[in-house]
Amino acid sequence: MKAQVDKDKCVGDGSCVDVCPVAAISMEDDKAVINDDCIACGACVDECPVEAISLED
Repeated sequence: MKAQVDKDKCVGDGSCVDVCPVAAISMEDDKAVINDDCIACGACVDECPVEAISLED
């Protein structure tokens, strides 16, 4: 399981990048991108102001 970003909802504020404990999130073209280092902790899900990130299998 890892976090998934809904690119249509993402506003690119970057708060998810700052809260990720394993630095698995980067910004590309003003959108969050989550790499395979994601540990599915959910910190980014709680931090996202527009609910653009979810945890999926």
